[in-house]
Amino acid sequence: MRRNMVSGKGRGLSGHQPVAPRYGREGAVLDAIPANGGADGAGPLSRRVRVSPGSSPCCCSCRRRRLVMGNVLAASSPAPPPAVPGPGSSLVSVPPGFSMPPVSGLVPPAQDRPTEEKCDQLPNPGTFEECHRKCKELFPIQMEGVKLTVNKGLSNHFQVNHTVALSTVGDSNYHFGVTYVGTKQLSPTEAFPVLVGDMDNSGSLNAQIIHQLTSQVRSKVAFQTQQSKFVNWQVDGEYRGADFTAAVTLGNPDILVGSGILVAHYLQSITPCLALGGELVYHCRPGEEGTVMSLAGKYTEALLVLRILNGVGAEAPALHRVRLQGELVAPVGLTLLSLSVPSQLQVGVEFEASTRMQDTSVTFGYQLDLPKANLLFKGSVDSNWIVGAALEKKLLPLPLTLAMGAFLNHRKNKFQCGFGLTIG
Repeated sequence: MRRNMVSGKGRGLSGHQPVAPRYGREGAVLDAIPANGGADGAGPLSRRVRVSPGSSPCCCSCRRRRLVMGNVLAASSPAPPPAVPGPGSSLVSVPPGFSMPPVSGLVPPAQDRPTEEKCDQLPNPGTFEECHRKCKELFPIQMEGVKLTVNKGLSNHFQVNHTVALSTVGDSNYHFGVTYVGTKQLSPTEAFPVLVGDMDNSGSLNAQIIHQLTSQVRSKVAFQTQQSKFVNWQVDGEYRGADFTAAVTLGNPDILVGSGILVAHYLQSITPCLALGGELVYHCRPGEEGTVMSLAGKYTEALLVLRILNGVGAEAPALHRVRLQGELVAPVGLTLLSLSVPSQLQVGVEFEASTRMQDTSVTFGYQLDLPKANLLFKGSVDSNWIVGAALEKKLLPLPLTLAMGAFLNHRKNKFQCGFGLTIG
């Protein structure tokens, strides 16, 4: 039997072909055994490792066998459990089989986060005077005669301009204007203080001083003279909060006579698209005193701006007075609609009704801006059949701007046209 075991058919007691032991790196002995544990010789071979400490390293062929062994062991071992995501795990690369421990302090709990992160903060609604400016700018300005304007910048903060107007209907005049912009830069388009002055050939002066006292408080002083006599002057104070704007205006105050006008504005954002506010006008003079309150609302969407004013507007304060006897001058309702269809075209509609005058008017206007052609066109038509148009063209590369305008009143059969040129 011993002879058969050694030299018979070359098979051992278990019926398998004996394989000489092979040494791997660091004395690892690789024995080839069937994958099914030696029950039969039909299964594929797997690797079993026995480490003998103190052995010498193996040759290059053994290194290749060890790599094959490692691949077989990795394939036969169970897959590691998936990593459990934790806070901040997306910021760090985690190896397979490991999980990122939770890190407290990187992301605060929901109850500890500021209120601004839980809900979007309401925007500032702007000033009360700007409610109708967006739509008013779409309408063309009536021109008559010829006007020449020359602008000259003396420095980065100082600019002067000369204007000559020739008319066949009114008086011809000359205006000299000065503009100074300070060094307090708040944004790329805003710098304070700002001083603006304009004087004509008769000696009448209009001047304004605007200054940003703090990041939220702005003040303005304006006065007007007529041939060396003070006609009007006023002081404004404006405070802009996170979601509201409040302003107070004091006009023509005279303590000795006991006259003056006090105007208070307030505008509050209700939603990101809706803003509501009001205006309070108080005026007094010898023998007369009155107060008028107006309500205003503004609704803004991505392409739509709707503004409603019920009561007095800044443009017609004389139409609204409440005298001491209780007489009420009927208010005026004003609705302005501004719609931007594409980026080059803007459309505006103005509706005005007066119960006192028993009059209603509607004006439709639009503005077409062609930046590639350096062309700006404005047009309007109202319910009184007054059609107006204005064209503005920049003659690049020359510092010239050409302006032409015309208005036609179909009912009165009147026509006016104007031509303007701006240099600088």
